[in-house]
Amino acid sequence: MATANTPSAAHAGAQPWWRGATIYQIYPRSFMDSNGDGVGDLPGITSRLDHVASLGVDAIWVSPFFTSPMNDYGYDVADYCDVDPLFGTLDDFDALVARAHALGLRVLIDQVYSHTSDAHPWFAESRQSKANDKADWYVWADAKPDGSPPSNWQSVFGGPAWTWDARRGQYYMHNFLNSQPQINGHNPDVQEALLGAMRFWLDRGVDGFRIDALNFLMHDPQLRDNPPAPPSNKQRTRPFDFQKRVHNQSHADIPAFIARIRALTDSYDAIFTVAEVGGDEAEAEMKAFTSGEEHLNSAYGFNFLYADQLTPGLVCGALAQWPEEDGVGWPSWAFENHDAPRAISRWCAPEHKQAFARLKMLLLMSLRGNAILFQGEELGLEQVDIPFDQLHDPEAIANWPLTLSRDGVRTPMPWEATSADAGFGAAEPWLPVGADNQAKAVDVQEQDTASMLAYTKDVIALRNAMPALSGGAVQSCTPQGEMLDLTRSGAGQTVRCLFNLGATTIPLHDVRGTIRHATNHATPDALPPYGALILEL
Repeated sequence: MATANTPSAAHAGAQPWWRGATIYQIYPRSFMDSNGDGVGDLPGITSRLDHVASLGVDAIWVSPFFTSPMNDYGYDVADYCDVDPLFGTLDDFDALVARAHALGLRVLIDQVYSHTSDAHPWFAESRQSKANDKADWYVWADAKPDGSPPSNWQSVFGGPAWTWDARRGQYYMHNFLNSQPQINGHNPDVQEALLGAMRFWLDRGVDGFRIDALNFLMHDPQLRDNPPAPPSNKQRTRPFDFQKRVHNQSHADIPAFIARIRALTDSYDAIFTVAEVGGDEAEAEMKAFTSGEEHLNSAYGFNFLYADQLTPGLVCGALAQWPEEDGVGWPSWAFENHDAPRAISRWCAPEHKQAFARLKMLLLMSLRGNAILFQGEELGLEQVDIPFDQLHDPEAIANWPLTLSRDGVRTPMPWEATSADAGFGAAEPWLPVGADNQAKAVDVQEQDTASMLAYTKDVIALRNAMPALSGGAVQSCTPQGEMLDLTRSGAGQTVRCLFNLGATTIPLHDVRGTIRHATNHATPDALPPYGALILEL
């Protein structure tokens, strides 16, 4: 059995374990509830890790479980170095890490460095006066002469990115909720404190970090107004969408702090770091955040997460951003996560969802980079329609009904098809499971060799067994109508991957090679709707 310090056979050798890894994201609130309070927790995760390990993945990424008032469900951190009682204790976390390592799974956790909760002791001290030890740990600014905010910056969740605080007689900045004050990432003391939090978890045995909203860490100290965004035919649902966000985020000094993160993680063994990067300049920032050997190992953006359609051009365009060249980082890809709706509900008609789910999984396993699965994706789960009176997502509530609720992808994991709570562990889970998803429960699919769960295990095993897929270069990527023609090579192996991303059959001509995998009845003569072939040349 592989351990945390012994890479699996699929990734043994000169390459680090994370290069080409498959990572399984766990959203703690919705994975498994061990104490019946309706909310998932760390002991619940530990109890279900055998399922995750059985998929053949390399690592888990656990979304925030830190002390928090839960205004943004854990992404508003009140203590970077403790577990919220809702999720358990530090001992529970240690037990999770030990069990994961015993199963050969690495453990990645979130780090949220761009902001804290307003309940964090740092902010409680900072807001007391302009002259305390942490006065400059957050972004404070005086009002304009007319009392209005210091700049025109807007928050992601709606409204100005500034809130007045009478104690200091100043505004504080927040890119998200007003209960998520913006950290002053320029401050060296703040940087030391953040690195100290990272060191705390490294010493507890974590194997890496996913860093949330990293390009929001630093702002323009001159507080210059953002310019208006150019006209767009896409509906704007938030004031945030009306600006080019060039001054409230994405400061040029962020990579220098990232180099400090890399120096710290390099002092531990085989630690993996991946950044979430969104926005209009995401590709350029991801390159800067991962360039060379002194920055993060990887980054992922929203190429697929918010895409309305999955097209050959979208895939080839995304891959083209990450050529195999010296100094260019290693990408990570996700089709779904805790912020993005289920892809099966976004990208195909209901009558094709079963075939499409298979195609989508095979495509993800064929991309050059790391593959990130969101919990339940291996079951083919769909987006659940959450009525307004059951919403928890603050963004969806604020922008109702024009922002698709994140709650619909965060619904509880279905473990048992016939249990009232789908085996989640509580009579009343914090969100409804959804009848369609409950019918796809783990216990049903484990007994079916033709299930989506069985298929997921097969294609992960295929990726692990084929070096051209797990770590090879992209030789060519060609859109041909609704067909994607992708060729990859590595370790003396070349594979051609043909995907039909449409709902009509595509005839093939003179297709050569040994079939290593065929999806949805594909043959060398034709790709049925959402059919695919993997051919070794």
